[in-house]
Amino acid sequence: MNRIKQKLNEDKKLLSIYFTAGYPKINDTVSIIQDLEKNGVDMIEIGLPFSDPLADGPTIQDSSTKALKNGMTTEVLFNQLKDIRKTVEIPLIIMGYFNPMFQYGVEAFCKKCKEIGIDGLIIPDLPVDVYHEEYQTIFEKYGLINVFLITPQTSDERIRYIDSISTGFIYMVSSASTTGAQSGFGNEQTAYFERIAKMNLKNPQIIGFGISNNETFTQATQYAKGAIIGSAFVKHLTKSGVNTIEKFIHAILKN
Repeated sequence: MNRIKQKLNEDKKLLSIYFTAGYPKINDTVSIIQDLEKNGVDMIEIGLPFSDPLADGPTIQDSSTKALKNGMTTEVLFNQLKDIRKTVEIPLIIMGYFNPMFQYGVEAFCKKCKEIGIDGLIIPDLPVDVYHEEYQTIFEKYGLINVFLITPQTSDERIRYIDSISTGFIYMVSSASTTGAQSGFGNEQTAYFERIAKMNLKNPQIIGFGISNNETFTQATQYAKGAIIGSAFVKHLTKSGVNTIEKFIHAILKN
């Protein structure tokens, strides 16, 4: 069974962490993944940096720019991850824009993901219809789960369509803005969380955008299977470096 599905079956709320591959330094990727697993993270989203990251806020845009300057490419990332399954067991997801995957060759990209033990992909700018019609069979051939995003503006009809072709979880974007941390969720977001929960979708939801601390993680996971932290973790790496990951994760997961 795909590791994402196994993890979703566990009787607990899940913490997924996003970081940009090749940031702060080009060779930090593997050690960050290992430290995150060691400190209790359930899933990791490895950001493949791209020069025009439309959905990302300034923190992740800046980390992408620096990672590209450091020399991060698709090929470099695959090379860094080639032995990752010797030391890491939790689900690994590559999150990135479609252009680098298309340039690499979609089937070649998926084949390489399978070889190194990647479990899924999140591609914010690949429309669900295009995926369904042109690429789903390739993803399934290599055992990859494609994770789709929904927002407060996504219609119920669209959400049900996404749910019908999804096989892992649905990435529930907490607001219509770009990525970034915030202090808490307002009534509008809470109403959105409740609306989705009442739809009784077959795929569990994991909430991202705006999760930054124990308070927002706890709030989000009242309505969903888990939560994703990205910008707040990247900020932590920028400010405190890669040697203080334990402190950051333990502050999120404290009971």
